[in-house]
Amino acid sequence: MAAQPHAAPATPATAAKGPLVIAKQSFFYIGGQYDHMHPDRHVIGQMYVEYQIPQDLKHPFPIVMVHGGTATGLEWKGTPDGREGWEQYFLRRGYAVYVVDQVARGRSPYETQVYGKATSQTTQYILERFTASEKFNLWPQAHLHTQWPGNAEPGDPSYDSYASSNAASMDDRDAQDAMNVRALDMLLDKVGPSILFVHSQAGQYAWPLAQDRPALVKAIVAIEPAGPPVHDVVIKGGEPRFGVTFEEAANQDDAKDQFRDSPQRKSYGLTNHVLAHAPGVSPQSPLAFVRQVEADGPDLARCWRQKEPAKKLVAIGDRPIVYIAAEASFFAPYSHCTVAYLEQAGVHVDFIKLADIGVRGNGHLMMLEKNSDQIAQVVADWLETTMAKTEADQRGAAR
Repeated sequence: MAAQPHAAPATPATAAKGPLVIAKQSFFYIGGQYDHMHPDRHVIGQMYVEYQIPQDLKHPFPIVMVHGGTATGLEWKGTPDGREGWEQYFLRRGYAVYVVDQVARGRSPYETQVYGKATSQTTQYILERFTASEKFNLWPQAHLHTQWPGNAEPGDPSYDSYASSNAASMDDRDAQDAMNVRALDMLLDKVGPSILFVHSQAGQYAWPLAQDRPALVKAIVAIEPAGPPVHDVVIKGGEPRFGVTFEEAANQDDAKDQFRDSPQRKSYGLTNHVLAHAPGVSPQSPLAFVRQVEADGPDLARCWRQKEPAKKLVAIGDRPIVYIAAEASFFAPYSHCTVAYLEQAGVHVDFIKLADIGVRGNGHLMMLEKNSDQIAQVVADWLETTMAKTEADQRGAAR
């Protein structure tokens, strides 16, 4: 694709909503330590955290927002066409909000000698997976995508704004996960009981955080969290996902199937990060997985689950959890697999498919799309219904 001139900044698509009065805001770093393995002794493993507390604070639990892959906290702070983001939406609803840049991303500096190789998304991948999936039709639901603001090509102000925000991230995904979970554990220790918002890549952090800090994770809002379980799905055609092409993908016994499995297996089903189970996982009693013989529908991938009897995930299900699924996302063929895996492991999930409640046409970056406020309203309504008693108990305990 030929290079395009960078367009003028996008202008806000809607009128301002009135003043947003902030009582306190600042930032801090958490989770870092000095590197004693290299002579420069840089701080490594640190996470940038920015927070705002509204003047009209209505809810006792703050929201901690953790962005997805090759993104930064900007994912929550505004939209590519200049509208307010989910950070402002929930501040206006009376929540304190903490927004992070993951370790080695954005304002959390990248130390190459420690973190190693970085990877980023190509323009073609962005177009296929996020902004213009309806033009490529790589998965059955892709043609339903209608909500990206603008014409979703280089040279369009909204596209250029989004593409400019993409940040390279660590190629070593396991090391990245471990550092982020550690920093987020420490953030919860500092902030106290919180509601955790996770999107995409960050979804795999929610499960160990709930086990590490069971009293501090009050609810999990999972916006198409990392998945599906056990093996990532590789879709026929288009740019490789995680460096794996369709031809290289494994576990294929139907030549007509458009979905294949990445050869890498997630050791703990949802992630490679250690997750506690009952009965416990050991070399003598490992997790065992099985793939569906038939998919749950003609446009869906076959799910991986545990072999029965399934081991139960410890503590994760002790709080409200919601999974928000978009109609046209590349997650659409397998969002149900993550929900089914969690349910089998004893974790109840409220599974909200946006199309089923009339919210149509969204892709994976739903918090950046034209109807982002409508989706935020779905989340806000779920929180206010689900958390009402927990909030009342917290207020009573604070008296």
